[in-house]
Amino acid sequence: MFRPLAIFIGARYTRAKRRNHFISFISMTSMIGLGLGVLAMIVVLSVMNGFQREMSSRVLGMVPHATIAGVKPLDDWQPVAAAALKNPAVVAAVPFTEMDGMLSYKGAMQPIQISGVDPAQEAKVSIVADHITQGKLQNLQPGEFGVVIGDITARRFGLSIGDKLTLIVPELSSAPGGITPRMQRLNVVGVFKVGAELDSSMALIHMADAAQMQHWAPNQVQSVRLKLKDLYAAPQVSAAIVAGLGDQYRADDWTHTQGSLFSAMKMEKTMIGLLLLMIVAVAAFNIIATLIMVVNDKGADIAILRTIGATPRQIMTIFMVQGTVIGVVGTLVGGVLGVIAALNVSAMVGWVERVTGQHIFTSDVYFISNLPSQLQWQDVLLICSAGLIMSFLATIYPAWRAAQIEPAHALRYS
Repeated sequence: MFRPLAIFIGARYTRAKRRNHFISFISMTSMIGLGLGVLAMIVVLSVMNGFQREMSSRVLGMVPHATIAGVKPLDDWQPVAAAALKNPAVVAAVPFTEMDGMLSYKGAMQPIQISGVDPAQEAKVSIVADHITQGKLQNLQPGEFGVVIGDITARRFGLSIGDKLTLIVPELSSAPGGITPRMQRLNVVGVFKVGAELDSSMALIHMADAAQMQHWAPNQVQSVRLKLKDLYAAPQVSAAIVAGLGDQYRADDWTHTQGSLFSAMKMEKTMIGLLLLMIVAVAAFNIIATLIMVVNDKGADIAILRTIGATPRQIMTIFMVQGTVIGVVGTLVGGVLGVIAALNVSAMVGWVERVTGQHIFTSDVYFISNLPSQLQWQDVLLICSAGLIMSFLATIYPAWRAAQIEPAHALRYS
């Protein structure tokens, strides 16, 4: 099969056993270093994707994707929900009320965000029912002022089912200060644990109890909570729904309450990816040192090729092919091993924990008790492309130097 001369010789140089074993060793270490860099990038970014997926499913499974609220409390939330459900991006719509306050128990206090919900419909938009560790969500009954609290709150106060604590909420009044605290005794009827900061900052009560605390009618609610097919489209979807309802309604979504958390996670992934890319760059540019030594070692060969008619461009191509082969092999090996490691990292960590008897991620310290991993093929493609491009760029200067060698000078001192 016909092959260009430059590619044929470059491939032969890659396979040939050199007289200088040190050059072969440097070439091999460059290949191994490039492969390890690619492997590390794929595994680390996959683990970060896994953490982001876990945080998204837990945090955004608890907080509203979007809410549609009126200027005043909604007397009848069903028409608003029906209008929202006409949008194909909306999965479910349920009544929702939200308050900020303080929990007090035996002199200890903690800020809390109270969600007034309908226990019968909350499972349509929230994962809380799947994460109840004590009691159940259906224990929230109107008029009984039951509360479902997070696991961290329960442990901080030493609470269990049947204990009572006090909720303090601000209330507008005609007093000189304009705001007076209102206290309500609550009965703990359930404890949830989602493994996120919400375990310490969120609690649920029945929406009728929330309405009574706000001096509303029992059927009044603050807003309609929406669950969306694509939660990242929440601002556009909620704005479109409000535009159809009129000026007396306003929209809110998770990007206002939790957006900073996920922006920080995205920035962290970007910065760690850039730092790991530097490892790949160092390994790729080791190819420069390898090829420079190869050029010095092959000076006589270059001179002979030039004297029999090889052009400088062909000489340059020979060494670019040799360096590119090193980069391709290192990148592909690292990519394959990285994919295998990313797909099995959770199992490998579990095996290490079983063998050593030590838990790397304990549920008492971390919100996530295992090492999640989510392989995204676009990350693999991006990482391998970056490795190949840097490997190719690293061949240009040594190959250019080889093309500049004068045959007479090389043969004189060979």
